[in-house]
Amino acid sequence: MSFNFPYTSLAQIPERLSLDSIRSNIGTLSSSVSKLRPPQEFFDVRRLSKPANFGEVQSRVSYNLGYFSANYVAIVGLLSVYALITNTLLLFVILLVGGGLFGISKLNGEDLVLPVGRFNTSQLYTGLLVVAVPLCIFASPISTMMWLIGSSGVSVFSHASFMEKPIETVFEEEV
Repeated sequence: MSFNFPYTSLAQIPERLSLDSIRSNIGTLSSSVSKLRPPQEFFDVRRLSKPANFGEVQSRVSYNLGYFSANYVAIVGLLSVYALITNTLLLFVILLVGGGLFGISKLNGEDLVLPVGRFNTSQLYTGLLVVAVPLCIFASPISTMMWLIGSSGVSVFSHASFMEKPIETVFEEEV
């Protein structure tokens, strides 16, 4: 039984963090930011109303998820940052693991020589695992993810279901 991971080994992580890869990701990010709707349009209280029935909820949600998708991604991103700031142990574990993987990959397969001994990359990965797993369990990442899913879902779907479609779209659907 084999699993298909996006990285076949941890040694390929630095390749994904190359300057060309980062530049292409920044280009994608800038195109996503350009799709953000202005706050005046996103928070337009004149277009808020209670939907008449479930069919109207479905129609509004399907339209608004496409129309405000960049804004919803920004909301999920802000809620993610809030979740990490309020769960500092989880933030520490993520930084510890990221920094540990980065540091081990910088060794390029050579041993780490310290005054207390010589450690190969396998021992370093094992040591990082032994430290990170108990800390990760104690940091409760599953409850943080459940909170993030719940708060994102409530925020996004409540906005999408209560925000009316623009008048132009309603007329286009009738024709």
